[in-house]
Amino acid sequence: MTDTETGPTAPAGTHLGPLDEETRYQAVSSRDARFDGVFFFAVATTGIYCRPSCPAVTPKRRNVSFFPTAAAAQGHGFRACRRCRPDAVPGSAEWNVRADVVGRAVRMIGDGVVDREGVPGLAGRLGYSARQVQRQLTAELGAGPVALARAQRAHTARLLLQTTGLPVTEIAFASGFASVRQFNETIRAVYARTPTELRAESGTGTGAGTRTALAAGVPLRLAHRGPYATGEVFDLLAAEALPGVEEVVGAPGARTYRRTLRLPYGTGIVSVDERAPGRGGRGGSGGWLEARIHLTELRDLTTAVQRLRRLLDLDADPYAVAERLGADPRLAAEVAARPGVRSPGAAEPEEFALRTLVGPDEAARLVESYGTPLETPCGALTHVFPEPAALTGHPVAGPLAAALADGTVRLDPGADRDASAEALAAVPGVGPEAVAVIRTRALGDPDVPAPGLRDHPEWRPWRSYAARYLSDAQGLSDPDPEETA
Repeated sequence: MTDTETGPTAPAGTHLGPLDEETRYQAVSSRDARFDGVFFFAVATTGIYCRPSCPAVTPKRRNVSFFPTAAAAQGHGFRACRRCRPDAVPGSAEWNVRADVVGRAVRMIGDGVVDREGVPGLAGRLGYSARQVQRQLTAELGAGPVALARAQRAHTARLLLQTTGLPVTEIAFASGFASVRQFNETIRAVYARTPTELRAESGTGTGAGTRTALAAGVPLRLAHRGPYATGEVFDLLAAEALPGVEEVVGAPGARTYRRTLRLPYGTGIVSVDERAPGRGGRGGSGGWLEARIHLTELRDLTTAVQRLRRLLDLDADPYAVAERLGADPRLAAEVAARPGVRSPGAAEPEEFALRTLVGPDEAARLVESYGTPLETPCGALTHVFPEPAALTGHPVAGPLAAALADGTVRLDPGADRDASAEALAAVPGVGPEAVAVIRTRALGDPDVPAPGLRDHPEWRPWRSYAARYLSDAQGLSDPDPEETA
């Protein structure tokens, strides 16, 4: 077995330690959904690859190979399992933790950068040559940026085929494929079926036109691993909801969160339900949230999904977080009582940074004065938050808006977190607490100490999660004497 087949070790803090092949096979034998998305296994005798929790009969060890990504398995000629749908698993929490070039590249590919700008565009954003990026990704993930983007396009295409009535030709281009021929060949290679056959399994038919499909939106099941503290996430979203841009409707336990998005090709409205998450795997060890996405341009689907996943922190590893933080007596009771606490991110990082700086009341005024009106308002949703370039003259937000507009400060998924934090700190009016909050939420950093409280290195790499526990249980951490003197 080659190095690219063995895959990486477990994400930092994972409760079962390094993932050698025996550990992987044990996870497969026990159908452990905790490892869905962390690695994939393929069976030589069937030519199929699966997620670890696949309900099929466990194959013999000698017939099994392991891969760090679905793209790597596809690159070795394996087809996706029809039962467990390995392309629909949560993402590996490793890519949220890691700040190196591979972690940044994976986040950017997930955001659709390769589809929009190609490998040269990805490499340029990372500050490396295309050859260096190709070499590093292939060495660690078993697949280069083109293969990783291809696997993502195939998943998007399957989603559209099986949840909408869009014409197949429209789906091909909406998924990011350059031609219908490339689309057909990829679907056959990945799923061993034609697009028409794939669609027939779901009974969506072929009659709806593009306009009808766009109006209906795309229904989604957003997968996550482990328990998910839905109520606490929705409490935060409700407390922060910005009029005109966001809303939370319904009673606690049955709420729906909705918001507008500014996307590369158009605008969108996303919604997600608080209702008891669907369950997957054994013992409630994973599941999904029900969501729907309405887009003016379907090419934005992949980007919209990834932004919603980052906002809801759906790729987290709650087991690793609980293992590390639960070992500290100061947090143990909270961790045990509140399983699945997440560290939410931001659907629109630049918007979040500007809102953090001006506060909720002024942010609402900015939406009314400078926001982009939706072509068709949807309930209380009327605007997309203004672009930074429109706010450069604002007395408080202006310096940060100018830095975001000219690229001095980057908050995109592939941004270098340390460099971005340094650039933020250099902007007039952006203090240390604002930098910490923006780094946690807009940059999705899982390891930011709670602002104003004593740092605890023993909580690494999950200090942002510790801050979420502390926010509802003050006094678990003593203030830093130097900060309170």
